[in-house]
Amino acid sequence: MTEATVHTDTAWTNATALLFDLDGVLTPTALVHEQAWQQLFDGYLAETGHAGYRGSDYFDFIDGKPRFDGVRDFLSSRGITLPEGPLDDDPAHNTVHGLGNRKNLVFNSIIESNGVEPYPGSVRFVEAALARGLKLAVVSSSRNAPAVLKAAGLDHHFPVVVDGQFAAGHGLPGKPDHATFSYAAELLGVPTQDCIVVEDAVSGVQAGSAGDFRSVIGVDRGAGRQTLLDAGATVVVNDLAELL
Repeated sequence: MTEATVHTDTAWTNATALLFDLDGVLTPTALVHEQAWQQLFDGYLAETGHAGYRGSDYFDFIDGKPRFDGVRDFLSSRGITLPEGPLDDDPAHNTVHGLGNRKNLVFNSIIESNGVEPYPGSVRFVEAALARGLKLAVVSSSRNAPAVLKAAGLDHHFPVVVDGQFAAGHGLPGKPDHATFSYAAELLGVPTQDCIVVEDAVSGVQAGSAGDFRSVIGVDRGAGRQTLLDAGATVVVNDLAELL
């Protein structure tokens, strides 16, 4: 199905379940992640004398990926290789896991200071989906997904949450692999062919496109409409309220 043949209501009807990314789809925390990554790498790059962090780096190398994959891919873009370090490495250490844990401290500090307000259009879309009897799950690379959902007052809508912590514990590869979305469908008891993936990140759209899902709704929060279509989105909107 091409985007030209998809209309707002038919983009998500006749499905049984919706599998939502969290950051940038339900909550504006993608902006917080972007800010936290920039703070992390601005400091690290200045300290080590490498080329500075660019705004495009987030979308090119980090957005939508598990945290430590984002660290590795960004460092690789600068020709930097660091030791992995233990998973719980000290955030002060310049290792892959140390930098990832440092970023998490920055993210949580911003959330604690500012709170989380979900996108109003996304809340309306979730409520409409529930009214139609659809099953809902959150599939996020973030290890903070349950806390963010609770802070946004959305946790009671999502009986299934497959986040970065869950994926690591179950040996599931992160996005752009479709494994986490497929596992969420299994937990909901719904065939993947009856599930729709809702994503704002290129890696997440690629994950939805790689799996046997009914369709992929792209939400353009900065990645770019054509970029999301090229990654495999069936339709792209600026806000999920456009689908109501």
